[in-house]
Amino acid sequence: LILENKEAQGHTKFEAQMILNHKDAFNYIRRYSSQFKTVTRKNLEELHSIIIKDLNVNLGFRTKQVGVTGSAYRPLDNIYQITEAVEELSKAVSRSETPYAKALLALLGISYIQPFEDGNKRTARLIANAMLTSYSLAPLSYRSVDEEDYRSAMLVFYELNSIVPMKKIFIDQYEFAAKNYAVK
Repeated sequence: LILENKEAQGHTKFEAQMILNHKDAFNYIRRYSSQFKTVTRKNLEELHSIIIKDLNVNLGFRTKQVGVTGSAYRPLDNIYQITEAVEELSKAVSRSETPYAKALLALLGISYIQPFEDGNKRTARLIANAMLTSYSLAPLSYRSVDEEDYRSAMLVFYELNSIVPMKKIFIDQYEFAAKNYAVK
């Protein structure tokens, strides 16, 4: 699919579109890496629009309440609070001293704020990778992460505001990426 744009048997058109969108988003990140030194509403919305292309998801910050499946956590429920939270996240990311801290903060912040009706965690992972690559660091693939472990780590962050499990996944994934992917 990635190399030849041919769908694999046993996968839906939706899954194929998601994969192609990730490919397009990563190409966009590579082309415009200098704009990802921090989080801005503009780069967040641009990346999100690529991630959700042809997936029947509205563009822009959401105007309705969303929930997190399996969690009591309820993200902010109006566009004004969402906009303010993203602006504060941008300031916090800019103040962070290392690219790793910036990327982890962006990953957690966007996942927590949930600024879009769908695609928030995908967008958060890609923004974090965009930040890493903008500093010539390896992106994270999350290939070696158990899906349930990732979900549990996010739920701990949402409900207990503890970054410990997610930080461990982030560090483990960076070590995996550094060993397995060449960065030039």
